[in-house]
Amino acid sequence: MEPNNDDNVSFTAAPVPGVSALPPPPMAPIPVVQHPPLARPPTFRPPQNGGARASDSDSESEDEHYVISEESRQVRERQEKAMQELLIKRRAAAIAVPTNDKSVRDRLRRLGDPITLFGEQEMERRARLAQLMARLDIGGQLDRLLQAYEEDAAPRDEVDEEELQYPFFTEGPRALREARIEIARFSIKRAAVRIQRAKRRRDDPDEDVEAETKWALKQAKGMVLDCSNFGDDRPLTGCSFSRDGKILATCSLSGVTKLWEMPQVTNTISVLKDHKERATDVVFSPVNDILATASADRTAKLWRTDGTLLKTFEGHLDRLARVAFHPSGRYLGTTSFDKTWRLWDVNTGAELLLQEGHSRSVYGIAFQQDGALAASSGLDSLARVWDLRTGRSILVFQGHIKPVLTVNFSPNGYHLASGGEDNQCRIWDLRMRKSLYIIPAHANLVSQVKYEPQEGYFLATASYDMKVNIWSGRDFSLVKSLAGHESKVASLDITADSSCIATVSHDRTIKLWTSSSNEEEEDDEGRETMDVDL
Repeated sequence: MEPNNDDNVSFTAAPVPGVSALPPPPMAPIPVVQHPPLARPPTFRPPQNGGARASDSDSESEDEHYVISEESRQVRERQEKAMQELLIKRRAAAIAVPTNDKSVRDRLRRLGDPITLFGEQEMERRARLAQLMARLDIGGQLDRLLQAYEEDAAPRDEVDEEELQYPFFTEGPRALREARIEIARFSIKRAAVRIQRAKRRRDDPDEDVEAETKWALKQAKGMVLDCSNFGDDRPLTGCSFSRDGKILATCSLSGVTKLWEMPQVTNTISVLKDHKERATDVVFSPVNDILATASADRTAKLWRTDGTLLKTFEGHLDRLARVAFHPSGRYLGTTSFDKTWRLWDVNTGAELLLQEGHSRSVYGIAFQQDGALAASSGLDSLARVWDLRTGRSILVFQGHIKPVLTVNFSPNGYHLASGGEDNQCRIWDLRMRKSLYIIPAHANLVSQVKYEPQEGYFLATASYDMKVNIWSGRDFSLVKSLAGHESKVASLDITADSSCIATVSHDRTIKLWTSSSNEEEEDDEGRETMDVDL
């Protein structure tokens, strides 16, 4: 049998009788290769013991040290910082952060961080909280801090989450509730009339909307300067027609408001003097012959046309900008640089509503003709639409890149025009909740925008470029440019029958623009169509 060749099995030869066994031969030792020690780079050591140099044997026995340059140290610090930021981002993405803005503010308050920063939006605030929680979590402090605060504030937080549904809700007075009910009733009737009229104009074959629009634009294109007169010794800031168009009111930086007899504005009916600072705006009531003025003395005042002071509205903490009557004539809206606009009861003089919502000063205000909605604009470049029946901000229009100074509702009820320091006039559609059209209106800021009050066939814009432009209400093309002022145009107004436009300027003049009958006849004879694409 052949032996097994497996390496793991060994065989020993059998001993031979009479022969002594010999010891196995010794194995040769395995050679060991001696490697020389690795050479280390030399390191400079400062002299010791008063400048004495260490011996060579001492330097070889001690550990060597590396010297890092300043540039290498900075590179290492940047790398460590970038790595730390990467870890924070990864941790922030994985950590659980509240999605409710109120919870985010509460968490920031508990962690000792500001609950909001200037101009910060909800998503930015939540991202800041995530970064803060990630840093504290990496440092091992997050659980301890949150546990300590939640133990103290748990009962209070549960009550807040149940009761506080809307972050800006505060309970108003009983008079405000009654006013909201009255506004709702008024607006329902006005809206029903408006909708019924729109349906009749659409369905009645005798109603030629196209012809009416062309006629209105033709009248607007024929606007020429009818008369001009100095209104005050100081620059004029506002103007307003009475409901019948027989009186024009103007105000100026002198704080004086004057009432002028139409149509030539040469005779002064009365002079209203009671404001201690410059007057910023004036407006007539839509239902009677009383008017309201706003001033930098933080007050608004109610007057009769004979100069009798009826009421003074006090409450704003900074100078007033604009003032507007509600279509019912029972309420007055004022805007101020204290970042609020307020609603007042005309009959009692009581403040019904103090409305916040803008992050900077509130400048423009307007009421929808139905009376259900109000629009405000401010230096925060926003235009907000408020539901007066509930008190909520239902729309926020963002698009202007500079402060918005003026807003005005179209008579159709669903278009809103706004103008500001970006030289633009924007048309917003309340139904689509977005910008409908952008008009590059002027070469300087737009100080006032107003729709033609009957059907909104055209709108007029005043500007600091010393011009007033008239735009088509259909396609927003330029119909007419009224040039004649020698300084900034501060305000304008349009009569109820759209036959006259009044403008006031810092050149201290009042100018009235009317449609020329001669130009109308020439237009009828010379051409049948306008240059406006309808």
